[in-house]
Amino acid sequence: MATFIAKRLLQLIPILLGITLLSFALMYLAGGDAVTALLENQGVAVTQEIIDAKRHELGLDQPFVVQYVRWLGGLLSGNMGTSYVSGKDVFATFSSKLPATFLLTFASVLVTILISVPLGILSAVRQNRFVDYAIRVLSFVGNSLPNFFVALLLILVFAVTLRWLPVVSSPIGSSGSTSISLVGIVLPTATLGIAMVSKYTRQIRATVLDELNKPYVAGARARGVSERVILFRHVLKSVMIMLVTLLALSIGDLLGGTAIVESIFMWDGVGKLAVDSITMRDYPMIQAYVVWMAIAYVIVNLVADILYHWLDPRVRLGGDEA
Repeated sequence: MATFIAKRLLQLIPILLGITLLSFALMYLAGGDAVTALLENQGVAVTQEIIDAKRHELGLDQPFVVQYVRWLGGLLSGNMGTSYVSGKDVFATFSSKLPATFLLTFASVLVTILISVPLGILSAVRQNRFVDYAIRVLSFVGNSLPNFFVALLLILVFAVTLRWLPVVSSPIGSSGSTSISLVGIVLPTATLGIAMVSKYTRQIRATVLDELNKPYVAGARARGVSERVILFRHVLKSVMIMLVTLLALSIGDLLGGTAIVESIFMWDGVGKLAVDSITMRDYPMIQAYVVWMAIAYVIVNLVADILYHWLDPRVRLGGDEA
């Protein structure tokens, strides 16, 4: 396992370097706009002389390779520059938004697993019965609705009409109490959970049905093994492997911040920060977001590979041969 992890880590290094190079190159091509945006945000009259002076001050008049090496060195040491909008340290600002995104990610994934796994198994076991049809219809509807529509609908029902939950969510309440945090996370979690539960339920149902039709299940039934043992001791292992694949994709998206949901509910995470940064052309902050997205996906996929290696002997043997 240690050798397997070491190989994966070595393979990820050039990927991360390539992503940082590409993201910095895109920001480099927009360098003139970045200086103009910075001066406009500071309320400074923009002239070519002032733009050239500011570019020299920021080091933007140096060759691309010099700028990239300097930026990469700062990135490795935790220095990602200064925000063009707030004037604050980019690394500190971005890091302060991560706890809110982690909290929303954890809540959404937890709710999704607790609901979708039982529903998917139940739908497969009760195939072509009323329960199966009801679950399939609800999952189809939930998977078809866009997140922004679900968010607005939940706000209308639970915040405006019933007044059970706040319209504006916040990871930390005005008084800093835990109860306010838990109340504020309900609507954004429900918005993300509806789509995720719907997708996961359909995938779990399909996986369970596929496993139940395999020869080893027929053999176990012929030997008198109970359906409960077959389902939870054998079939569930295949469900867990498929679930790891879905979670790897979903967690990567969630850790990047769900921009629409966070913006609608004013959830102060990295998704909302990215939207605000793009709107105000805060390029150092956008670079930080791109790097974070790359790191998040790389780490999540590495964890998924390790779980594959552990859950499925076929993957383990294939990985060793590779």
